[in-house]
Amino acid sequence: MMKNKGLNRLSRLAFLATTALAAPSVALAQEAPQDAAQAAPAEDPNVIIVTAQKRSENLQNVPISIQAFGTQKLEQLGISNFNNYTQQLPSVVAQSSGTPGTNVIYMRGVASGGDGNHSGSLPSVGVYLDEQPVTTIGGNLDVHVYDIARIESLAGPQGTLYGASSEAGTIRIITNKPSTKGFEASVDAEVNTVEHGGQGGKLEAMVNAPLSSMAALRVVGFYQKDAGFIDNVAGTRCFLPKPGGICVNNAPFVEKDYNDTEIWGGRAALKVDLDANWTVTPTLMYQDTRSHGSYGYDPKVGDLQVEHFFPEFRRDKFVQAALTIEGKVGNWDVTYAGAYLDRKTFSSSDYTDYAEAYDSLYASVGGNAGYFYFQDAAGNTIDPRQKVIGSDHFKKFSQELRIASPSDQPLRLVAGAFYQYQSNDIHQDYRVAGLAPLLSVNGLPGTLWLTQQHRIDKDYAAFGEVSYDVTPTVTITGGGRLFKYDNSLIGFFGFGRDPAFIQGADNAGPPNAVYSTRTGVAGCFTTAGTRLRAAQLAGQADTTLLPAAVDGSPCTNLAVFENGALKPVRAKGDGGTWRLNATWKPNRDVMLYATWSRGFRPGGINRRADVPPYQPDYLTNYELGFKTTLFDGLVRLNGAIYQQDWKNFQFSYLGANSFTEIHNGPNARIRGIDVDASIGRGPLTVNLAAAYTDAKTRQNLCAYDDPTFSCTAPGVDGQINYISAVKGTRLPITPRFKASGTARYTVPMGAAKVYGQVNATFQSSAFSDLRHRVFSSALADATSPADVADPARNYSPAEALGRLAGFAQVNLALGSDWERYSVEFFVQNLFDARGQLSRFAQCGQCNQRPYIVPTQPRTFGLRLGGKF
Repeated sequence: MMKNKGLNRLSRLAFLATTALAAPSVALAQEAPQDAAQAAPAEDPNVIIVTAQKRSENLQNVPISIQAFGTQKLEQLGISNFNNYTQQLPSVVAQSSGTPGTNVIYMRGVASGGDGNHSGSLPSVGVYLDEQPVTTIGGNLDVHVYDIARIESLAGPQGTLYGASSEAGTIRIITNKPSTKGFEASVDAEVNTVEHGGQGGKLEAMVNAPLSSMAALRVVGFYQKDAGFIDNVAGTRCFLPKPGGICVNNAPFVEKDYNDTEIWGGRAALKVDLDANWTVTPTLMYQDTRSHGSYGYDPKVGDLQVEHFFPEFRRDKFVQAALTIEGKVGNWDVTYAGAYLDRKTFSSSDYTDYAEAYDSLYASVGGNAGYFYFQDAAGNTIDPRQKVIGSDHFKKFSQELRIASPSDQPLRLVAGAFYQYQSNDIHQDYRVAGLAPLLSVNGLPGTLWLTQQHRIDKDYAAFGEVSYDVTPTVTITGGGRLFKYDNSLIGFFGFGRDPAFIQGADNAGPPNAVYSTRTGVAGCFTTAGTRLRAAQLAGQADTTLLPAAVDGSPCTNLAVFENGALKPVRAKGDGGTWRLNATWKPNRDVMLYATWSRGFRPGGINRRADVPPYQPDYLTNYELGFKTTLFDGLVRLNGAIYQQDWKNFQFSYLGANSFTEIHNGPNARIRGIDVDASIGRGPLTVNLAAAYTDAKTRQNLCAYDDPTFSCTAPGVDGQINYISAVKGTRLPITPRFKASGTARYTVPMGAAKVYGQVNATFQSSAFSDLRHRVFSSALADATSPADVADPARNYSPAEALGRLAGFAQVNLALGSDWERYSVEFFVQNLFDARGQLSRFAQCGQCNQRPYIVPTQPRTFGLRLGGKF
């Protein structure tokens, strides 16, 4: 069945390529005329046109730390997805479960870990598809990379021009735009085989068709199949009591090459020149990604192996529509960019590790069977394993209107206004087969836990930057952004039924399978505006619950009761960010710059009523940089040294009942160096990039909020506080050193250009979690020796998950280019390095099974291309 589906998609793609019929694509950049932006010599690696400052400029003239891959470089490196290009960007790392579309991006060490939850913080790195921000909560949009003009990585706060989710940096994916210069088309195909895994491949096509002297259409289509390489092997789980407990096996789900992915979609853009000054570009993109299995392996089971017990899959599809209007009023450029993104995900995942962890945690009282109430309607103990059915429906609408003064004047201005509305309908259903209705979430038999929420994040901003040439060689730039955010969350989360905790009551049986009387229906609002548990404790006769505010919920426990109605919990704020820059160009080949800039990330809401809202965090950047083009353009060498102060950083982790809590942690200090070099433009070209990052906390991170960071203030319900990470602890995820390099040698042979290429990447080790959990000396006297010795109290998530080991990877390519055709043989991960991209556990207590997300094993492949 899966093969037939793949063939059907291939046939659809072939039809798309030959007829040039598809919906319009993605084009949203103020790239003053697109043809001019693409006119840079394609063969010169030292001339790269970027639009990082909302103008088309040579990268060497932009006083920002930027690494950019143009169309040619993307093709040479075989980049087609998120993991491909982030491996080549030394300042960028990611954390995820490995499944496409779940990556959370970090830049320059601005990472506390634990992000990516649908109810968590907004990202600290912005991702743009042309002009539209496509940054989403819960995972980066993994846009298929084909017929892309360039990818720009802007390191450091970009809050002035790019706003809230660009606190630490911005990644921009810029598509090729329609051209009226003439008809062109391309078709590219690849087949590959993955060691320890299966076979994959892709087919991609592009058509650019002028419709008249003033209009053109550009259409792209693609299909990609990524082979699996992780095996779900046979295994058994047994739950207490032993003997006589419940034992299950995963025989129905045993499968080799478990984690395959299919991606297909298309994009197109229609460009219409209304007259000599005004251009309208409506665009559209659609992408459908279907992933299967687990992308992390369990080292306790074996290399590239897991033992999972339920179906696992994820479907991630999105459509993006946009309209760009570019023109002139007098000699000023005016740009309107409006866009709408609709993204839907649906997934099923195995959650057996949760049952295993809690069965062991309560082993002294009989495990799940002895301590909990996993029973069917007849009172029989049942299999406590869970699977999670989840979905997110994410919508984003953004508009920006900006003006830009002539770029050839000594005084230059870019200014505008921005509005963004994004919403997410969140559904997470933790299912236990056969669970009694009276132990399930009300009205949902078999559901142990339900999350059903509606989240809205709104942003308003006015921004501007002014540059003035003090002398022909010295330029001063100042900019600011005034912002306002309004974020809200409403709905339900937790367990089910009437709490029934009053002793002697007729319904005094267990309210749910884990006997929770606080989380879930217990916290729902009654018609009187009190929460159910509080109403029962007060002896109120009428405990009728208000109707659910979000469809599919039994009631509402995440809201504010005002004037007889339920309203969303809100987090609002406003403020400003700034950027000051001084640039000195002693000659046309050398530029020195100094920057002082600030970025921010909005605050938000915690779901639990006893956990307060979290506040915005701010990042202040001090940077000195240089950009040089030496030896008549033969060498390009750029670099920057910086210090960043991260104030009260937002810190996410899995708290009680394994759902995310977000707190403001202490301050952090990050120091680093970025270097980027390109050498040669003849037969031999060499590109090198490297980053050194030293990121540390400046105060203790406390288990419970403590404004003094001494970790002595009591926590929730008077619990003893302690140090989760002592002052000076390295921030997680980011390696101290990361580098990439490419050497390519090309020789003419008749009508062909034959080349060989070596690409290598390296990154050092990193912590997978910030929390190292220790008791402070101040608490030693107040804590009993038994508490100090208790492994559960001294549990360190960083040690339980393990360090992300350093690794190196080598990729080779050998090929030939003709005027219209190309062929390439390649090997990725030549030495089959088991690089560790991320580590994760299924739940807050699931430290018995940490998973490793690896780089793809050694892969051999063949690429063929044609241009017409």
